[in-house]
Amino acid sequence: MLIRPRRNRKSAAIRDMVQESHLNSSNLIYPIFIIDGENKKEEVVSMPGIYRFSIDNLLKEVEESMNLGLRSFDLFPSIDESLKDPLATESYREGNLYLKAIQQVKKEFPEACVITDVAMDPYSSDGHDGIVQDGEILNDETLVVLAKMALAHAQAGADIIAPSDMMDGRIGYLREHLDSHGFKHVSLMSYTAKYASAFYGPFRDALNSAPKAGDKKTYQMNPANVKEAIIEAELDAYEGADFLMVKPGLPYLDVIRALSERFDLPIAAYNVSGEYSMLKAASQNGWLNEELAVMETLIGFRRAGATAILTYHAKEVLEKGWLK
Repeated sequence: MLIRPRRNRKSAAIRDMVQESHLNSSNLIYPIFIIDGENKKEEVVSMPGIYRFSIDNLLKEVEESMNLGLRSFDLFPSIDESLKDPLATESYREGNLYLKAIQQVKKEFPEACVITDVAMDPYSSDGHDGIVQDGEILNDETLVVLAKMALAHAQAGADIIAPSDMMDGRIGYLREHLDSHGFKHVSLMSYTAKYASAFYGPFRDALNSAPKAGDKKTYQMNPANVKEAIIEAELDAYEGADFLMVKPGLPYLDVIRALSERFDLPIAAYNVSGEYSMLKAASQNGWLNEELAVMETLIGFRRAGATAILTYHAKEVLEKGWLK
């Protein structure tokens, strides 16, 4: 045999030399859940090792993470049911929990990259990402609420605003609204291909944000479709997105690849709560080697073409030295 591929696998030095995809801390974004109160740290039952933090403990968590080499954080608020209404007015109320969290993180750690979630569901009494009227999710009317929310986040100091609602036209609407108010420097990370997935369950547990009625299939995408994701990406790129995101991650590596091959914008992958919980459950039962499974998962996102990976494993990977 003239060609023997195993020659390039025969030692660790050679394997490292020819490795095609690499992962480092700058590729990782750490999603963190926030709750009201003081000195609170509540574990999410369906996500072992993941917590909801009051702002004082959020600051400690960010500091610990930054000392490990993490620099990017995506914040998600858990809002008391009494503050929710059909128009999600709490989402942009001056002085709300989320805005205070953004302000405090940027004040204490100006070098951190703070990413914020724009969608109505954490604040909506209906639990949907848009305004509900007679069972229908209203698209254009929802954009007005999203714009108020995005502007409030920018004023609080957000570096990147990430609309996760999947309403048509929201990237262009938010870009114009932010620019007209002097926030041309604030980036948009679009949830470009957000699928109607079964893997969001633990996240909705963490935020208590599940729909009160119906489902999200009229705005989130059909898991069977990839060409539709390309249409969404073309629109987002045209409307001014700075990042394109695919969510969930593991079942949609082909979608990540399709977008990375067609667009020059950085691609983000969301390694979602259900994917995290599956690996945790399997490793805790001794069915998988957690370190190897997590690292294989994360390098898989990089191999598929993801520049950034939102993952609940982010801090743990660095804390336990798995990148080394």
